[in-house]
Amino acid sequence: MSRGHHNRNYVLPLTEAMARHVSCDPGTSVIVRTRRAEALPVVIRTWREPDILRAVEGTLPHVPRCVASRAGTAVHSYVDGLPLSAICPNGKPVDGVLVKAMVGLLAQMSRVRREALPPLPDGWPRSNKDSQGFLRTLAHLTDRQIRRPNWSEFGGLFAALGIPEDALVRLADRVPVMARRPHSLLHTDLHRDNVIVTYRGEPPLICVDWELATYGDPLHDLATHLVRMRYPESQWDEVVDAWADAVQTARPAAAAGLARDLRHYVAFERAQSVYPDVMRAAKSLEASLDQKCLAMATQAVRRALEAAAQPLGLVNVPDEAEIERVLRRWQMSRREWHDDHRAVTAIGWQPDGRLREPSDFPHTAVLDALRAEGAAPAAQVFKGTAHLNTVVLVPGVGFPVMVRRKVAAVSRREPTFLSEHAVLRAIERSGADVAAPRVLALGTSHAKDPFAIHTYVGPCDSDQPPSHPVHGLLPHEADGLVDQLRALTVVDYRPLDPTANDVHFFDWLSELLVHLVDELPKETQQLAGVLGLPNARRLWEMLARHRVTPRQSTLLHGDLNPWNLVRGDHKLALTIIDWEMAMVGDPLYDLVRHMHLTPTRPEIRARMLQRWSSTLPATHTKDWERDWHLYRWIENVRSAYVDLDRLVTGASLDAPNVSRAVDSYGMTLRMVKGALGLPTRLLSNPYLARALPDGDHGTTSQAGLPVGM
Repeated sequence: MSRGHHNRNYVLPLTEAMARHVSCDPGTSVIVRTRRAEALPVVIRTWREPDILRAVEGTLPHVPRCVASRAGTAVHSYVDGLPLSAICPNGKPVDGVLVKAMVGLLAQMSRVRREALPPLPDGWPRSNKDSQGFLRTLAHLTDRQIRRPNWSEFGGLFAALGIPEDALVRLADRVPVMARRPHSLLHTDLHRDNVIVTYRGEPPLICVDWELATYGDPLHDLATHLVRMRYPESQWDEVVDAWADAVQTARPAAAAGLARDLRHYVAFERAQSVYPDVMRAAKSLEASLDQKCLAMATQAVRRALEAAAQPLGLVNVPDEAEIERVLRRWQMSRREWHDDHRAVTAIGWQPDGRLREPSDFPHTAVLDALRAEGAAPAAQVFKGTAHLNTVVLVPGVGFPVMVRRKVAAVSRREPTFLSEHAVLRAIERSGADVAAPRVLALGTSHAKDPFAIHTYVGPCDSDQPPSHPVHGLLPHEADGLVDQLRALTVVDYRPLDPTANDVHFFDWLSELLVHLVDELPKETQQLAGVLGLPNARRLWEMLARHRVTPRQSTLLHGDLNPWNLVRGDHKLALTIIDWEMAMVGDPLYDLVRHMHLTPTRPEIRARMLQRWSSTLPATHTKDWERDWHLYRWIENVRSAYVDLDRLVTGASLDAPNVSRAVDSYGMTLRMVKGALGLPTRLLSNPYLARALPDGDHGTTSQAGLPVGM
């Protein structure tokens, strides 16, 4: 018996009764193929394999014959030989004669007339030359036949790895116009296991396993062959040239646009492969979760993610440490909730002594939350720039909670100063009228993997994601946010930062910015210089000219971008989340930074400034009219460097607040150079400025401030 991903294959001799039924000699060897009931739905199917084999019989000499079939089982003629993989393993170069023979098999498929094939499913491109439509159809079929059937089981895993639910739909939308090529029969799975080198040599090669055959652009067949054959990269050009020569004889028009369009099909093949590769790697851990198996699964997932990153638009591929943690949590949660694998001690955790256990969320509730975390569906998994957040329901607890973990090896240019759990506890103890999550637990789990558990802020219906004011605050939301900034003034910040009153906040902020610029990678610093931005030393000289009136310090959130504000049905309208960048300092800074990070209409900005200045104590607002533009200026300068670094390094571009900022970088650069009194158009290469993303050219910048203010 041989066993593939989808079928079990048994080589058996025909009995006399069976031989009479199929018109063969008794004792003739055949292959009985039965569908594996436990096989994951990870392939696109156009037709039943017996139907396609019967359709090509007599036209293609290099295919097995289907002698009988019924639901889930088929009997094929036996091919006496060895799979190519047995004599030439994956990754090894393939002899040039064999390459020509295999691509010749692909070219010969154009002999099969469309009318001889079974009917195509609904939704197929109407034109038999529509290359763009065919590739879009493939992307939608992958979403419908592979992603969706597996999403309930694996969606949370994919979300934790950074693959969004609509990745394939977006891929379909990005398919470009391509050359028109005549469609034909395609095998789409011609790899080393499916090529049989016959003993007798008549014919020399037999192509088996036709269950994924389809009808469409022949470049798709070439792309799947290139990727699944695992040719060494150095042999790809040889294979492509051999295929082009073969189709010139069989059907010359099939090679139209080859040099330009093949890459689109290769990209699609790598994109769709991430789904079966990740699911198979995760399922492989059912038998054993030891370090060797975990390492192998981790490497397989890493390879799949790296290959799919560009076509699926995955900006930040997690490193192996993060992948290993995600796989371990997913598999351990599955074991916990399946009776046949239940191991009560498999998931444990070590509490952090800095946090006392709350009465409404005991030690056992933490354990239940961790058990549910890895198996949570995709709708309950939110991956941000620095954290993986999973919403779970815990038996006996009357509210949803969020398990919050830092993403491994995340690189942040802007530092953090206070412990988030300490900030949230300080707010809770103060009784301040601030809508913020409560921290319920803090500790490490699994292989010393740190986590925190917070109350969840969002709709009770887990299928609905939280709503954020991404287009700006409504009037009542602006009032609610200002009221919360006022409430923060009563929080005792001294235990959080005992030295806060010993430094001048604006000077400290300026030093941080200069240090950030000085620590940027060499490539970013070089481009900044070319674009005319000052280096760290020159920037310090510019910043040192300015003075800000000292004001009473208070606890600041530090990062009030729209995605850290959650809309809710309560008197404050917004709940403030993600306090990781909290600091102690000038209360004016929190308000101005919010308006820098959030699109803010002039009337909302005026409303917030008026309410803020009239409701906060005079000690916190003195001379704000004179100083607020300095904070706005320093935040624009910060963006000029930080967003440029994100463009150069690609860091965090999958975060919506980051992508919105870098999309308008050209505008930011012009604004900052004008504010610094630097020339705006003296670049040695005038095309450099034009290459920068410029965003919208309306009257309001993406930073939420009117241009020219």
